[in-house]
Amino acid sequence: MARWEPNARERLVHAALDLFTEQGYEATTVNEIADLAGLTKTTFFRHFSDKREVLFAGQEIHARLLADAITEAPGPATPLQAVGAAVDALADTFTDDRREFAARLRSVIAGNSELQERAAFKRGKLAKAMTDALHKRGVPEPTASLAAELGIRAFHHGFDQWADVANQQTLTELVRHTLDELRAATAALVQEPPTII
Repeated sequence: MARWEPNARERLVHAALDLFTEQGYEATTVNEIADLAGLTKTTFFRHFSDKREVLFAGQEIHARLLADAITEAPGPATPLQAVGAAVDALADTFTDDRREFAARLRSVIAGNSELQERAAFKRGKLAKAMTDALHKRGVPEPTASLAAELGIRAFHHGFDQWADVANQQTLTELVRHTLDELRAATAALVQEPPTII
């Protein structure tokens, strides 16, 4: 019978990030991650399918959180207001004690094309979760997917700013500001240029 390992998933994530930071993603093995976490390779594979996935733990939780927030948005909310509520709910889970971890994670991902590809895949899955939730609210295409894409863009831009340890704003503040900028930018797309006399 396998023995229960307290906080095994979190220990594996932190061990992986430590090793990826110190010796690089390519040079790190699953055995090394498990050893540093004080766990076995079998335990690693109970939680993650491969070493790439260890950095994207929580994707399903994030997708569900976004979808649930859109579902729970007030009935009269516009698609972008519902998306704003969703990215607020996700951003609220990123407390300041996670900022240094986020900075290291961003650096590791930026240094490896395989991880960048996986990050783009995650971004797409999160956008799809919001798009599907908007469809359930009766929002048609292309409005639903555009609103979802603006929300994900706002979240990731805010996350990049927040992951700078010198930044003192909360992730929620940064994401809201970026979403406001994107909302203004989309409104500017349909404005008539001023008439020059």
